[in-house]
Amino acid sequence: MIVNVKNRIWLGTVFLFVMLCLTGGVCIYYLVRISNDSKGILRENYESLEYCHGMHKQLDSLTVNYPASIKKFENDLELQEHNITEPGERQSTSALRKLFSNLKNKYSDAENIKAIDLQLENIIQLNMNAIHKKKQEANNTTDHAFAYISVVATLVLMIAFIFLLNFPAVVTGPIMQLTDGITEIANGNYTHRVAIFTRNEFGQLATAFNKMAERLEYFEGRNLSKLLFEKSRAEAVINSLKDPSIGIDKSNIILFANYQILNLLNLNVQDVVGKTVDEVRAKSNLFAYLVQNESSLPIKVQAGTKNIYFLKEVIDVSQDGNNSKVIVLKNITSFKELDAAKTHFIATISHELKTPIASSDFSLSLLEDVRTGNLSVEQMKLVENVKEDNGRMLKILSELLDMSQVEAGSMRLNIQDVHPIMIVDATMEAVRRNAAEKQIAIQLDIDDSLGLIKADAEKTSWVLNNFLTNAIKYSPRGGLIVIGVTQQGRDIIFSVTDRGPGIESHHLQHVFERYYKVPGSTGGTGLGLAICKDFMEMQQGKIWAESVVGKGCSFRFSFNNRYFQA
Repeated sequence: MIVNVKNRIWLGTVFLFVMLCLTGGVCIYYLVRISNDSKGILRENYESLEYCHGMHKQLDSLTVNYPASIKKFENDLELQEHNITEPGERQSTSALRKLFSNLKNKYSDAENIKAIDLQLENIIQLNMNAIHKKKQEANNTTDHAFAYISVVATLVLMIAFIFLLNFPAVVTGPIMQLTDGITEIANGNYTHRVAIFTRNEFGQLATAFNKMAERLEYFEGRNLSKLLFEKSRAEAVINSLKDPSIGIDKSNIILFANYQILNLLNLNVQDVVGKTVDEVRAKSNLFAYLVQNESSLPIKVQAGTKNIYFLKEVIDVSQDGNNSKVIVLKNITSFKELDAAKTHFIATISHELKTPIASSDFSLSLLEDVRTGNLSVEQMKLVENVKEDNGRMLKILSELLDMSQVEAGSMRLNIQDVHPIMIVDATMEAVRRNAAEKQIAIQLDIDDSLGLIKADAEKTSWVLNNFLTNAIKYSPRGGLIVIGVTQQGRDIIFSVTDRGPGIESHHLQHVFERYYKVPGSTGGTGLGLAICKDFMEMQQGKIWAESVVGKGCSFRFSFNNRYFQA
């Protein structure tokens, strides 16, 4: 016979209910017996005592109110005659009736009254003896009830305790075994089996579970060789990549690393693959820089006596809603060498061209001197045009030299304590003439409480001069330019705001790129703002521009946490 789990629980509940009913039945039975004994004493004996005491009272009051006492005595006597319960009580009551009849005829007979009193005492004594006897019987019944109830309660409690200890295991035991089995399967232990041999629902579930584990073990063994083959092939593909590469999953666990990046990190594959980012970061400063630094600047790695340059590229990989990433280092050493050669070439050419241009300027100055002879008006115009061309060429060569020095890292900064007003005054003196020619007013908006900043005064003045020159160039005649120097928190911000035509937003984000020129702009090489950006980045500052088409531009730069109070 198969007893399923539902029936077991039902039978267990019924068993506990039966035990409860048994205990309650025994208790109720003895309570009823004790209650009946108590009621019998009250009904049979205590009422007789009350009647007798009432008749005693009426005997004592005969001399006071004879008719009333006789009537009450007779009423109590009739009640006593209907409540005869004990042996001998009927004879005493009958004798009491005869004596009472004599009393009614001759109430002053003392002997008769004394005989009535003796009969009443006899009836009282009979009932008192009965009460004592019934009390003893009630006590015995109570003692028996307590003993039986104690025995039954003890047995029921013991049985219930044993039942409670063992019955839950019928349900929880198989569940715990199945839970352990599921945990083992989740951890990849497909050889685990659940040993439940009952023929109920748990046994059926255990059989299904063991079949599932058997199938999983079969599929694992079947696919393991394929997985190992795919893993080997994936490792071969990864190691065949020429660029150093490393993969990191969403939990910051390193999935793979090819030989190239292991050589750069100077680590073994066991030290990297399967480890967390924090663990590898503690072993390699280069790896810490790769995962922490988000800059797009080239990375220089020293390999022996040679420097190798890489450009970091982070590839985000999204799969099933999980974001992983692959860090690839592009070797740009050859491009860096070409760029260095280009920079050296530009610097050399610029330096070599400055000498003949300076010589040409000196010759033009001699031609303008009246001591060498007077020139016609046409000749003077030609000389002025040549001088303007020479000036533009010198400016271009100076910008090229500055750019080449920045790229080569040979630009030296002269950082010192300087007040912002000194930079503004020096810059305004340089552009005052150009502003006057276009009748442009320059307005200052400078905080009075500014402190000193640590900066290269010459490079900073060059940046501010470039901003002012462009503002004068694109401002309308008779316009207004505002130079502002303000303090925001721990930053000091320089700004040059004009009321020119402005720059469209899609051009504004490119104005600091090299050789970039806004469509419609005249003159220039597209290097000035790029050099401004390089100068500010060298000083750990920021540079940016804001513009509204038709209302002008505002070019700004700031020194972040670089100042102290004067």
